[in-house]
Amino acid sequence: MQLRAGRPTAAAAIGANRCTISLVSPGPQLVRPPAASERNWLPAVLAVAVVIAAVGGLLLYYEHNAARPAVTPIHAAADPYAANLVIGNLAMSESANLSGGKVTYLDGHIVNQGNRTVTGITIQVLFRDAVREVAQNETQPLRVIRTREPYVDLEPLSAAPLKPGDAADFRLVFDTVADQWNGAFPDLRIVHVDFQ
Repeated sequence: MQLRAGRPTAAAAIGANRCTISLVSPGPQLVRPPAASERNWLPAVLAVAVVIAAVGGLLLYYEHNAARPAVTPIHAAADPYAANLVIGNLAMSESANLSGGKVTYLDGHIVNQGNRTVTGITIQVLFRDAVREVAQNETQPLRVIRTREPYVDLEPLSAAPLKPGDAADFRLVFDTVADQWNGAFPDLRIVHVDFQ
């Protein structure tokens, strides 16, 4: 067969393009995973920030509302029944706490000489400085000593009410005392009495 110059034949055209048609599938193809995209950390960071803010808010709320010693004005009137409650045998002591500070204790004895059963006493304690000015003013509930061995255990007066004629030992505990305190016994004043 003779080829003319200038015009290719059909066979030459097919061979030149080298097309193949496959009738059989080559099998499963490996598919490359898409390129790893950078993780979006914004939702996780926001969630952590919200949790930290919530915990911080709760801590501040409870710290702010924590029981703190109440402060009664220095010239507040004593409870009318206070004249029937006689306090004596005062003794002070100190001990070191685990954080390296010291705790001050004021122990005493109280007698109910009135005609009513007392279930609670709020007492004002005034620590004075060298010139007899008030260095610390603290008000706290009177707690009675339940046991002394193996350690002093306190309970509220409502757990062991003072009936007429009854007496009890008590202890007041002070985590801090003003540096200006003169070291003398503080002034004690019963500012509130609860009855049965």
